[in-house]
Amino acid sequence: MTTQQQSPGIPEERTTARRVADALTQPPVDVVHPALDAVPEEQRIERGLDRVVFGVSAGVAVALIVWGFVSTDSLASASSSALAWVMESTGWLFVLTASGFVVFVIWIALSKFGRIPLGRDDEEPEFSTFSWVAMMFSAGMGIGLMFYGVSEPVSYFTSPPPGTGEAGNPEAAQTALATTIFHWTLHGWAIYAIVGLTIAYGVFRKGRAQLISAAFEPLLGRHASGWGGKVIDMLAIFATLFGSAASLGLGALQIRSGLQIVGGLGEVGNGVLVGIIAVLTLAFVASAVSGVARGIQYLSNINGMLAVLLALFIFVVGPTVFILNLLPTALGTYLGDLPSMAARTGAAGPETADWLQSWTIFYWAWWLSWTPFVGMFIARISRGRTIRQFVSGVLLVPSAITLVWFVIFGGTAIDLQRNGTDIAGADGLESQLFATLEAFPWATATSILVMVLVAIFFVSGADAASIVMGTLSERGTTEPRRPTVIFWGVATGAVAAVMLLVGGSKALTGLQTLTIVAALPFVVVMLGLTVSLVKDLRQDPLVVRRQYAVEAVEQAVVAGVTEHGDDFALSFEAVPAAADPADPAAPTDGSAATVDR
Repeated sequence: MTTQQQSPGIPEERTTARRVADALTQPPVDVVHPALDAVPEEQRIERGLDRVVFGVSAGVAVALIVWGFVSTDSLASASSSALAWVMESTGWLFVLTASGFVVFVIWIALSKFGRIPLGRDDEEPEFSTFSWVAMMFSAGMGIGLMFYGVSEPVSYFTSPPPGTGEAGNPEAAQTALATTIFHWTLHGWAIYAIVGLTIAYGVFRKGRAQLISAAFEPLLGRHASGWGGKVIDMLAIFATLFGSAASLGLGALQIRSGLQIVGGLGEVGNGVLVGIIAVLTLAFVASAVSGVARGIQYLSNINGMLAVLLALFIFVVGPTVFILNLLPTALGTYLGDLPSMAARTGAAGPETADWLQSWTIFYWAWWLSWTPFVGMFIARISRGRTIRQFVSGVLLVPSAITLVWFVIFGGTAIDLQRNGTDIAGADGLESQLFATLEAFPWATATSILVMVLVAIFFVSGADAASIVMGTLSERGTTEPRRPTVIFWGVATGAVAAVMLLVGGSKALTGLQTLTIVAALPFVVVMLGLTVSLVKDLRQDPLVVRRQYAVEAVEQAVVAGVTEHGDDFALSFEAVPAAADPADPAAPTDGSAATVDR
């Protein structure tokens, strides 16, 4: 016989098991139970230009541009002073948070939250795994790999990082590659993963707007759409503006170097740099407002294929055996030295502090400045994947591809350097890739290919960055108006020119200085995102269902053991409608957990 049992000490009202079963079976019409997978509907927000976000952001950007062109020296002095304060007072913050983000996303993936999908419970991934990885990698990488693929490993080989030995020591090659991998793999992609995961969860699981500020709703509540949210979106715009401008500056430097070598132009001044920036700016602005998404996607795919062909060419004609030997050695050294590299701060002395400013902290700031753009893009293409799949793909796949790229190009350059070809002595970091190509056949053709790759990599990324700034300026719309997009595209080019002018003869220094200073406020935003995400995930329907299920079964077992000892079983049966319609837990025609005698 089946009866509903109530254990001594449990109130006369329904047991937890029954209340949970009642609520899950048929909730009241106007109440969605937190354990149910509700269909998210995008929040109804006012569309159009956000005059506060756009007005303040645009005003600050224009003021900086005017300051840079009218009084370059005073801006250079102010930015240098700001950088000195940032490095002295907050350099540790960049170092700690970058490693903390890696630990955080790995914990999220391995925890109970890893099963949560970025969408409905039964939703399938929108894109195939191959397409997902390809689009993700092309968004987050590109121009940086072209600029630093040779220059960074060679720089560390000839001038090892502080505390890693003298130049030419037996372990210099693997240390150089390991340090490069440290800057370009897990730490950087963990920063992207946090923003991408937070936005994807909010948009596809909660139905929120595609804004950085919307992700703060669990923390700020209604203030996320008020002044607090506007400040967050403005900080995201500034980070994107300076990060994109830094990439544009790097691309201009490398294209100028290629023109000097291939075209035989000799030394050229800032006028040529500004001209290159102007051409690239016109290209990506036209791309951003043209609406020819298929054309840009086509160019991006072609560019990716050309990059793979270039890498294969260097692998075949270069020191193939040395590259193959260096691959596992560099990976092992990276894993072994990871704790010491992650813990390196300015406390080790002025030499280390200067090195961190030029390399590690610049990289963390650069990654941070690109997160609004890349994070929103990764979020867009990740619908339907679980959090565990998302983190695994974002962290591991691009890191593996990056490892191979740097070992091929960096290993080839190091081999040339060891055998008498002075790659490190080339005129600036931007020239070292071309100096490496000159050691192999078809140098002119491959150098032209590099310039084309750099240009298309930037155009295919910067157009999306200008659209993201337009989206943030227009309350999260996916199709911002052309005037807004054009403004931010032109502003990006102008800021890039200012950054190069601030650096003077050391143009790269200007890019690094302003990028680090501008990225500092966004570190605080990133920390807030981690807290907000965890608070959101703790209230996810899957998590709530698990908690309810554990509690319900536990109390049912207690009731069964209390009444029947070991001789009982759990079952479900239909129960009559509740007499009290005001009771939100009352079923209309549900089932209840019972103890089967």
